[in-house]
Amino acid sequence: MNYWLMKSEPDVFGIDDLKRVKKEPWDGVRNYQARNFMRDEMKKGDLVLFYHSNSKPAGIAGLMEISKESHPDHTCWDKKSKYYDPKSTKENPRWFMVEVKYKKKFKEILSLETIKNTKALSTMKIVQKGNRLSITPVTKKEFDYVLKLAES
Repeated sequence: MNYWLMKSEPDVFGIDDLKRVKKEPWDGVRNYQARNFMRDEMKKGDLVLFYHSNSKPAGIAGLMEISKESHPDHTCWDKKSKYYDPKSTKENPRWFMVEVKYKKKFKEILSLETIKNTKALSTMKIVQKGNRLSITPVTKKEFDYVLKLAES
């Protein structure tokens, strides 16, 4: 099993939205490294920390699970979508997505400030300078520690 952190702006799609709809395609990722994580490494059953970005406070809001493995992101073919990519074709898709399902909303957001100030989480990609990826791998040790903090 792999562990991940996936970012979304809560005013676009947050943990409460996922709780309401139960499952959601994670579309619109337009970074090759993040796409590669989804396309090549994410497996059904992997657990994911849902991170609220560009919010106050920014931080981990809950837990979700990969419910459907990588498949082409249909938004890249929709000319009306802000994610449209004319270079992506159905024969040779450039962008991929996974489906996620709701697992749990934390009582309080585990803030980025708390993560940064927690020695056990100092190696998380989210706190490394220059890392702006919307999807990053998380170690089991980091994942377990985040759950411990969120439940305390």
